[in-house]
Amino acid sequence: MGYFITLFLLLIIASLASAGFFMLRRKDPTLHDEQKKSAPNQGMVRALTIRIGLSVVLFISVLIAWQLGLIQPTGLPIK
Repeated sequence: MGYFITLFLLLIIASLASAGFFMLRRKDPTLHDEQKKSAPNQGMVRALTIRIGLSVVLFISVLIAWQLGLIQPTGLPIK
């Protein structure tokens, strides 16, 4: 289960880095100023959508694994 969580966290970070790349990428010089402001960067939107989807799947997977007993909480004991 640890490898699964690690893999998902790495995929989430990679998707976030991809969105940052698309955000910093140079805009199309042929577009007018109004079009540049109104047109969202589709690559960035897609990368952030994937990141949100991966985060939700990871959260639900951890909850299901906890309910099935595959993982156990190991917090500090309350005194």
